[in-house]
Amino acid sequence: MNSISLNGEWKLYYAMEKGGKADTFSPDMMNTWKCIPGNVPGCAQEALVDAGIEEDPYYGENLYAFTRYEYYQWLYARLFFVPDAWKGESIILRFDGIDTIADVYINGKFAGNAANMMVEHEFDISGFVKFGEENEIHVHIHSAMNEIRRQEYTVGMRGTAHRAEICRIRKPPHSFGWDIAPRLVTAGVWRGVSIGIQKPTRILETYFACSRIRENEADLQYAIRFTTDADTLEDFSLRVSGACGERKFEFTENLAFVSANYRFTVKDPALWYPKGTGEAALYEVKTELIHKGEVIDTKKEKIGLRTVRLERDFTPGNQKFKIFVNGQPIFMKGTNWVPLDAMHHRDAQRLEKAFQLIAESGVNIIRCWGGNTYEDHAFFDLCDREGVMVWQDFAMGNTNFPQTPDFVPAIDEEAGKFIKKVRNHPSIAFWCSDNEIDYKNEGFDYPSRESSYNRIAYEVLPRLVQSHDPYRILIKSSPEIPAGFSMYTVPEQHRWGARAWYKDDYYRDINARFISEYGFHGCPAPSSIEKFIPKEQLWPLDNIVWAIHSTEDVRFEKYLNGRNELMAKHVKIMYGDIPDTLEEFALLSQMYQGEAVKYQIERVRMQKWDKTGIIWWNMLDCWPQISDSVVDYYFKKKLAFHYIKRVQTPVCTMISDLRDWGYPVYIANDTPSDKTVSVSVRDADTKAEVFSGTYTVSKNSAKSIGSIPGFISDKKVFLITWTVDNQTYANHFLTGAPAYNPEDMKRWLSEIKNLPEPFEYEA
Repeated sequence: MNSISLNGEWKLYYAMEKGGKADTFSPDMMNTWKCIPGNVPGCAQEALVDAGIEEDPYYGENLYAFTRYEYYQWLYARLFFVPDAWKGESIILRFDGIDTIADVYINGKFAGNAANMMVEHEFDISGFVKFGEENEIHVHIHSAMNEIRRQEYTVGMRGTAHRAEICRIRKPPHSFGWDIAPRLVTAGVWRGVSIGIQKPTRILETYFACSRIRENEADLQYAIRFTTDADTLEDFSLRVSGACGERKFEFTENLAFVSANYRFTVKDPALWYPKGTGEAALYEVKTELIHKGEVIDTKKEKIGLRTVRLERDFTPGNQKFKIFVNGQPIFMKGTNWVPLDAMHHRDAQRLEKAFQLIAESGVNIIRCWGGNTYEDHAFFDLCDREGVMVWQDFAMGNTNFPQTPDFVPAIDEEAGKFIKKVRNHPSIAFWCSDNEIDYKNEGFDYPSRESSYNRIAYEVLPRLVQSHDPYRILIKSSPEIPAGFSMYTVPEQHRWGARAWYKDDYYRDINARFISEYGFHGCPAPSSIEKFIPKEQLWPLDNIVWAIHSTEDVRFEKYLNGRNELMAKHVKIMYGDIPDTLEEFALLSQMYQGEAVKYQIERVRMQKWDKTGIIWWNMLDCWPQISDSVVDYYFKKKLAFHYIKRVQTPVCTMISDLRDWGYPVYIANDTPSDKTVSVSVRDADTKAEVFSGTYTVSKNSAKSIGSIPGFISDKKVFLITWTVDNQTYANHFLTGAPAYNPEDMKRWLSEIKNLPEPFEYEA
């Protein structure tokens, strides 16, 4: 589609909605409402800051100054030119994202409305525009809070905590303040806007799926949907060609109808594999729609040939949760992907740097968490290229959404659009209906399964996946908890618990086959905290600003600083006391977090294939806060990031807790070939070598290679190095039990960070 961008500076008018209702659109609004510049993509909240009307919501207590704007209405306005050459064509206005309830006007005439922030909206404006001259566009955005407060809330609808607003509006659930994000109910045009010509004969959809791989060939399932204004459907044909380096395929078909499905066998295929298990091969594919020998429309995209199978069994004593790609079992080492920014128009500018962290840390799967919005193609393109699998939640988390028929069309539109948009990306391993709704329903003491049954997850979304992406798996909740099971009797689990000592039985003896959430708080570096907490409130941490940034809604929470207090308790567990300065506290907290997250990744890897993977929580903050992330909002890495990077190497040597009279030593090999590994373990204090040897470890396996003599009373650090394929790697292991001497821990840290592939670290 030939298009003209409407991105850039618009005028932004705003006013309070009186009586909880938006004004009827009129040009007079622009004479009476306040006006400031407003960028597109952008949001009204940032525009208020840029205009000097409000202070940065990410600093201090400023966040709650924005609460009143939840009841405002906004009017984005600008002029745009339509070329005279477009006369007689279909002119389409496209919004890649409007936040959220909006009416669109062209030259004062109503062109359409939008009610979902997370999907694209298109309007045919052919009958509204003037050609060869300037046109006016107005986007009237209503108060989301006022729109949804007029709707019905049945007693079965529950938001997370005190956030029932989530139930009735299709904004990212985190928008209302939850867990890892501030309450910042944004409004604006948050993704790009454009106008363009739409051809009457064009490709509407394509679908590629690899259904089976045999020796030297792969079955490619292909579908096309097109539209045309031709008098008949005769003389249409299709040509599809693909190339991956020197490997190519091409097929042609005569089209008898606007909908067609085919199966084509690709000879000598280049297959797409996850990171560390093979090449993430991508085909550049061109689909051509041909009428009477002339190419009428062309669509280009990149696909990958691969099969994905999830082996899952809930049977007690025989539970499974194991992913296979191209018939090969894949051990999953991943992270949960949360909003890149609480103001989503900033997501795109943070993506590249965020993904560098993914590539650096050895992650091979990302779980796109259900409290977020949906990422755009750029994210999935990076995952495709780097061989990173995606577990994609639909944007529903910890909330009992309406089970009534009036809500279904919104999900039909949202999920249908998103599935069709991204389904050709090979990185998407499977869909998941939601985050923790099955788990949440466990806590309501309902008398039967019927009372908690989630029709959206178990009926609506399965129907949509079946309709639009039948060759991909759908998990019905994370964790999915069928009737007769509980959170801790299913194969895939979220492991949070009391979050006390990280080697408690709860963490050491996990019965899950796969862990899809696990994490511990770690204090950001003081240099980062100084950017969002005023100097007079930097220390001690038991004040309202720390609570706001932890993230707690101080207007409603009964126990302020609960998570910060928990973080302080971790320090007390580990070291016996809480230090007097922020600098010391941050360092000791990060050492605790680093050991805790590293410990669970190692335990899962040492138990391969009894355990099949872990997706830890989480990589990066979406605003300046105190959290479980291993990289803060300003991209400063916490100590845990460096520890994780070391223990997620494809071949890793690890030490386990004392058993009998020794510390078992393991090697995990996640590569597709056998490896010869030379190992050396030294005592960090004495520098004496306490273990060494050369071992062969079979492909895609883990094995015990021996034991280091020791006692339960030991408090020391073992420094581990190993060489494989002429490259040396490092890890460490902390023995004993708390309380540890902080000076010992800091001395050991200086040894740890200077091991092969050293890292720079500033708390």
